[in-house]
Amino acid sequence: MSTTPPPSPSRLDGLRFAFGTLSVLPVEVSRWDRETARGGMLSAPLVGVVIGGCAGLAGLLLLVLGASPLLAAVGTVAVPAVMTRGLHLDGLADTADGLGSGKPPADALRIMKQSDIGPFGVLSVVFVLFAQVAAVAQLYGESWGRGVVAAVVSATAARTALTSAAREGVPPARPEGLGAAVARVVPVRWALGVAGAVALGAGGSGALFSSYDVVRSVVAVVVALLAAERLLQHCVRRFGGVTGDVFGGLAETAGTATLVVLTFSF
Repeated sequence: MSTTPPPSPSRLDGLRFAFGTLSVLPVEVSRWDRETARGGMLSAPLVGVVIGGCAGLAGLLLLVLGASPLLAAVGTVAVPAVMTRGLHLDGLADTADGLGSGKPPADALRIMKQSDIGPFGVLSVVFVLFAQVAAVAQLYGESWGRGVVAAVVSATAARTALTSAAREGVPPARPEGLGAAVARVVPVRWALGVAGAVALGAGGSGALFSSYDVVRSVVAVVVALLAAERLLQHCVRRFGGVTGDVFGGLAETAGTATLVVLTFSF
């Protein structure tokens, strides 16, 4: 009896995987094979564009209604948290608890799987949210447009860090879970290509304001991805690989670093 192999995943399958796993949007994920996961992780920055756009629109609406830049910044930062079910923030907290525990890999991974959040996790989430709100508020104070564009760029850079972390050569820390499902699925050259495209896109968004903003936007994405890469390498050494929590921590790290650098005057 002959069997027919399943059809190869389409680009639409990859998009479904990306939006279905990285957002609360009602997208059904019908395939979980490695090829679909590859397409999904390569599409992760597109999820960032959508989430960042929604965040920027929320902040803009609040500003139009008369809210202060600070309140608009709170709304902007809240949208990505809601649209990801808070999973990236939860991943950041669990990763911080695992790293801060000082325990061997197996014990650290066990701590990360616990439902409660320890002191390292609480502090990490608090400081990251404060930094994001402060940065966005400053950018809204400079220009409404800069704040909206920063929301899109930071969310896109955050998901680009996920593409990079899913590259070949980065092992999973566990044999199960989302981290294992997407680990090693992206060829290195493709990950570099996506990172380069996002950096160029960020530079293009900066061109809406000035030549200085072009440079600052590109630098912000590069610094963000380098910061996420530094955390990734540390997690691989400490845990033996990546987990879903680590992916969340990388996204929050990259997104926050992007916003912070966008406030700098070089």
